[in-house]
Amino acid sequence: MENFVELKNVTKKFDGITAIKSASLQIASGEVVGLIGDNGAGKSTLIKTLVGVYAPDEGNIFIKGKKVTGWTAGKARDSGIETVFQDRALCPQQSIVWNIFMGRELKNFLGFVNEKKQIFEADRLIRQIGFTSKLINAQSIVGNLSGGERQGVAIARAIYNDAELIVLDEPTTALSLTETQKVFDFVNNVKSSGKSVLFIGHNIYHVYDICDRFIILDRGEVLHELNKSQVESPEKLIAVMKKAVDAHK
Repeated sequence: MENFVELKNVTKKFDGITAIKSASLQIASGEVVGLIGDNGAGKSTLIKTLVGVYAPDEGNIFIKGKKVTGWTAGKARDSGIETVFQDRALCPQQSIVWNIFMGRELKNFLGFVNEKKQIFEADRLIRQIGFTSKLINAQSIVGNLSGGERQGVAIARAIYNDAELIVLDEPTTALSLTETQKVFDFVNNVKSSGKSVLFIGHNIYHVYDICDRFIILDRGEVLHELNKSQVESPEKLIAVMKKAVDAHK
């Protein structure tokens, strides 16, 4: 599998404090990677560097094997990286179609919004990622959806924005088991389409269930990378993580 994105020896400092230290990671096309670490491990800084909120002070970023210079949020999005943060950045009083196309409306040759086409495309997108209920369609109000379904709308919007890598920041926080499974179904459908997901979570059981590979981060350093085949259970993954962090003290 070809690497879609690679961070190589990336360092990020703030006022002399090193938040990320010579971190390297890669995400291949069509895989789901879990980023795990305790609070303060540097996950947020690493994510924000990956998506262009921060430019690295040292190190390089590669997209499909090509080094990118002058890394910004705009370049990250143009490269196909989209982020779904915990708050999902949705307008609950508006419809699914409005949330998906907000700011990127489809227009006809006269320059007017093509509402019929937007509704058709929104319905196609939500079915593509796994919405099966006939009670939910493009014109359903987001505020009436469950937490897992709202996560699905945010993922659909990322796909519409031509994302090849979707970064999910704590996507199952405060969700029930049923709603968590809905998110997993959405992620698996994204993966089956050949796109990639970086899944950040505190719940190791959730991360283990959905991810193909795991990256352990502690105090800004990547300590360990391992495939799911190397750990037979979430408990084993927790033990490996604890051992790696203890050795890093």
